[in-house]
Amino acid sequence: MATQTHAKITALVMAGKRSGVLDPLAERAGVAQKCVVPVGGMPMIERVIANVAACDRIGEIRVVAHEPDEIAAIPSIKALMDEGRLVFRPGAFNLVDSVFSGAEGASYPIMITTADNCLWLPHDYAEFIDKAIANQAGAAAALARKEGVIAADPVGQKKFYEFSDGGYSNCNTYWIGSEQALSAAEIMRGGGQFVKFPSRIAKAFGVVNLIRFFLGWGTKEKLFAQVSRRFGFKLVPIEMSNGYCAIDVDNERTFEVTERLLAKRNTSAA
Repeated sequence: MATQTHAKITALVMAGKRSGVLDPLAERAGVAQKCVVPVGGMPMIERVIANVAACDRIGEIRVVAHEPDEIAAIPSIKALMDEGRLVFRPGAFNLVDSVFSGAEGASYPIMITTADNCLWLPHDYAEFIDKAIANQAGAAAALARKEGVIAADPVGQKKFYEFSDGGYSNCNTYWIGSEQALSAAEIMRGGGQFVKFPSRIAKAFGVVNLIRFFLGWGTKEKLFAQVSRRFGFKLVPIEMSNGYCAIDVDNERTFEVTERLLAKRNTSAA
């Protein structure tokens, strides 16, 4: 599908912080919030914003943050603000209400990603957007195949969403096609982590779908179709080509993994 027939989408970059808690990575780096911790020699949010901005499918960029001044002081981000392409929106008490805050008054469709998704490249965002449009998604979630994630990080993640067509990992990137579909953001209330906290699947998707999920009944497409009927609009799983899309900077171990993969990427490009 030719992307030029579609208006540019809005990107929400979630860059909030847990209220009253200093992230260990931020404390070690001597900064006030995790999103400005240097990874591979660059504040992680600067890297994410640069790759989002370089994707030609994306127009306005909205950064949802509790402490925007520290982020806005980064020269490349300030330049995007001066161009009028990037704006800040206030973070709320929790992730879902922060999404609602970021989306207020925005043009749809909206792509939501996080400030610690340091390994995504412009072509990854383009792939996600193109597949969401091609599938006429009301809402969508990016997933990476188990084999690709393990290839990128062999000693990392041990738990995956298991479907009859294989195991998958969440990539913390989402598609909201319309204001009606914004209700899908309720899925993220509590921070996701459905594999660790099964009750969240039951609350978001229903008990029957929870049973299907853990028994591996059907493909991911079949489960998402069942969930779509519950929500009243089309919810689509978007399989990403690159396993690294499922790796974000969440702790010391994933920080080191991300730095190693960035270094390898830079060496390959040299």
